Amino acid sequence: MVTKSLARVLLGLSLMLCLFVVAALGQGGSEAVDGAAAYKKRCAMCHGPEGKGFKALKTPDMTSAEWQASRSDEQITEVIKNGKKGTAMPALGSKMSEDEIKAVIAHVRTFNSEKK
Repeated sequence: MVTKSLARVLLGLSLMLCLFVVAALGQGGSEAVDGAAAYKKRCAMCHGPEGKGFKALKTPDMTSAEWQASRSDEQITEVIKNGKKGTAMPALGSKMSEDEIKAVIAHVRTFNSEKK
C-alpha cells in the first residue's frame, strides 16, 4: 500500500517533470532571428554593412535593383548554403540555420535601391 507521504513525493516529482517538459518545449526555436544581426555577423565583412560590396573583393552590389531582380530567394539560399565556385564566397550551410538564412535574405532584400 502506498503511503500518503510517498504519494505526495510521486505527485511532486510528476509535477516537476511536467514543468520541465513544458519549459523545454518553450525553448523550441520560436524566437525570430534578427536578419540584420545575422548579416552583420556572417556577411558584412565581405559584402559591406549596407550590401554595396567591395570592388577589390569582387562582391556584388546587393543594393542594385538589377542585382535584386536577377536573383530569387532560392538562388541566394543556394549560394549561402554551398558557396560560389570561383569566388571567395564560402559555404555557410553548416554554420547557419534555415531560419538564419531566411532572415539574412529578408534583410538583403531591404537593400534594394529601387524600393528606397
